[in-house]
Amino acid sequence: MITKTIKASNHSIQNLLKILIGAAWIDGKVQREEQTYLYELAKQNGVADDPEIYPLLHGLRKINTQQCYKAIHAYLGDKPSHADCQELLEAISGLIYSDGTVGIEEAKLLTKIQEIEVTCDVSGICSNNMPDLIYTLYQRWVAVLDKQLPS
Repeated sequence: MITKTIKASNHSIQNLLKILIGAAWIDGKVQREEQTYLYELAKQNGVADDPEIYPLLHGLRKINTQQCYKAIHAYLGDKPSHADCQELLEAISGLIYSDGTVGIEEAKLLTKIQEIEVTCDVSGICSNNMPDLIYTLYQRWVAVLDKQLPS
C-alpha cells in the first residue's frame, strides 16, 4: 500500500482526512483496504489519535455525502488552484484504488472535483481537464484489472 505524508497544517490534514473518509463512505460501506489506507495516512501524518479524526477512522461516526462535499469546498475554498485540485484528486484516487474497485458514487465524486477544477490562462480563456482525468482513470482501472485477471 502506498500512502504519503501530507505537507500541510494539521487543520488541512484533518480536512483532507474528512474528505477521504467521506469518499470511503460514499458508496455506503468502507472497505477493509480503504480503512487500512486511511489509518496509515492518518498515522503517517500524526493525526490518528486526534479527537476529531479518531471516531471517524474507527467507524464511530461517519461522514455522509453532503458533509463530504462541504469538506471539499472548505478544503479547496472558492478559487482553488490547479495544484490543490490535482493533490485532492490524487489523494482520493489513492483511496478509491486501494480496494481495487471504483464504484459509481466514487467516480461521480472524482468527476465533481474535476468540474471544480476549471483553470484560466492569462487571456482569461478557461478550460476543463476532464478528458485527461477520464484517460488517467481508465488507464489506472485497466492496470488494476490486468493485475486481477489470470494470465
